[in-house]
Amino acid sequence: MRKLLRAAWRLITIPFRIIFWPLQQATRGLSQVFSKVRRFFSEEPEEAPLPEAVAKVIQEPQGLLVHIEALRKHLLRAVIVLAITTAISFAYTEQIVNWLAQPVGGLSNLTAIGVTEQISIFMKVALLAGFALALPYIALELWLFAAPGLSRKERLYGLLAIPAVGVFFVGGMAFAYFVMLPAALPFLTRILDIPTILTPTSILSFSVGLMFWVGVAFEFPLVIFVLAGMGVVNGRMLADQWRLAVVIIAIAAALITPTPDPVNMALVMGPMIWLYTLSIGLAFIARRSQKPSN
Repeated sequence: MRKLLRAAWRLITIPFRIIFWPLQQATRGLSQVFSKVRRFFSEEPEEAPLPEAVAKVIQEPQGLLVHIEALRKHLLRAVIVLAITTAISFAYTEQIVNWLAQPVGGLSNLTAIGVTEQISIFMKVALLAGFALALPYIALELWLFAAPGLSRKERLYGLLAIPAVGVFFVGGMAFAYFVMLPAALPFLTRILDIPTILTPTSILSFSVGLMFWVGVAFEFPLVIFVLAGMGVVNGRMLADQWRLAVVIIAIAAALITPTPDPVNMALVMGPMIWLYTLSIGLAFIARRSQKPSN
């Protein structure tokens, strides 16, 4: 009789079990994910001096191969996401190209002199847009690769910096487009009062390269924030070395600046010096719980 009642009960509750089974599986999966995340952030790596770690790698090179394989997987996933975001950017590349040509009056003022010039510019612009979209995920993959060897605090600082990576990069590109290009292009095309044929390569390829490198330069405060959180640098060290920093910034500005005149170089140096000052503040914030170095 008991078996019959149990069978009847199971038969009656079949619809309810069918409905609640996916919910139970999802709850179990989320519980496992949260458990892994909690364990990931609670584990502390084994600390070892650098000479000892190098000696261990020399004695057991198989351990290095494991890290290389892990890096390969992270980079592969990052490249796949970059390919996806670049493919998505294809739908908007024409609009972006039109937007990039506005400082010289639009695409109607450009003349292509090569068969492959237009497709080359199309791919460069799509790749830049795809890279901007994929950058936070690329930073996440790099963080996932490095995180097992970091302390809990270092993992947290790296994780906090990931959402801002794309914002700073896009901010750098916007600065290059709205501030640097309007000042640089007239100087480049009219310096000797010689008629200049504006080609997609000379204008758009130049603009894409400038926006990319300025966007990379704008990542500097985030790098300093993460390094300060890891204890590699601190705010006092950066403040004491401001003279050397200005010299390095001037050299970097000379390499990035598209023109040799001091005006455009100052346009690059100004925000980079401001970014360095911001980096000092972020370094103090990241290390505020520790005593400053003497």
